[in-house]
Amino acid sequence: MKFLEFTPGLCSRALVLLLAAAPPAWAQLQPLDDQELSAMRGQGLIAVSNSSLGGFDFTRIALDADVTLSANFRNTRLGAYTLAGNNGLGADIDMPLLQFGRSDAGDAKRTVQISNPYFEVVYSTATTSAPRQVVGMRLGFDGISGDIGLKLASLSGSMLVNGAAADGSALTLDSRLAPNGGKRWDGSCVGSCLSLSQLGGVTAGDASGPSRDFWMSVLKTGVQFQTPSGTTLTPDVAQSGVWLNWRDRLTALSTNGLTPPNLPKGR
Repeated sequence: MKFLEFTPGLCSRALVLLLAAAPPAWAQLQPLDDQELSAMRGQGLIAVSNSSLGGFDFTRIALDADVTLSANFRNTRLGAYTLAGNNGLGADIDMPLLQFGRSDAGDAKRTVQISNPYFEVVYSTATTSAPRQVVGMRLGFDGISGDIGLKLASLSGSMLVNGAAADGSALTLDSRLAPNGGKRWDGSCVGSCLSLSQLGGVTAGDASGPSRDFWMSVLKTGVQFQTPSGTTLTPDVAQSGVWLNWRDRLTALSTNGLTPPNLPKGR
């Protein structure tokens, strides 16, 4: 069973080369007296927290930082295994294109802002008849804002995007309308709706703030995750396999299937 398969874009390859070429760095420790110590302020970069919900225990490791990102990923397939009765394209998520940022709308649009990225491990609660076991994990962000080019051929997850047709009429992409509870949805829909093939990307966040419920999980069984902090957005139950959740403050970049470019400066 393959859970991850992708071809990185130019930006991610450049990042690897840059890190490989970077010279080593170090700093010498210096003693501080009481007065100097009293003037210091600090905060841990990594925060660890534990919680429980619905018969599961959760351990979250969060990077308490803001991240600015510009990157391209192509031909990403997640959860590649045979699913009897609903195999679809053979993967839970088939994503031909994912772009963080765009190069055709000025420097301010070149990057995407991410706050407090986290990694969370899910355990089954131990009982007298069964030991505690790892059920899976998820990766997510407390907040994300900016323009993301996105092409999806198959989606397993819960996603909501609002958009407008060429004539100005409202269009909505909502995976809750899909069969099989959103598992391996091909994005087709009937009526005044936005299909996956029409979606060329999303603007995450709005005047009220960033999008607050992006996460992706890999699970052995279905799990009800917690409501994101500061919201009332109780997520749908994440199904087994790979599952994407993203419903908060998303607006379609385009409804004609075209994605904006995301090229390095000078190209």
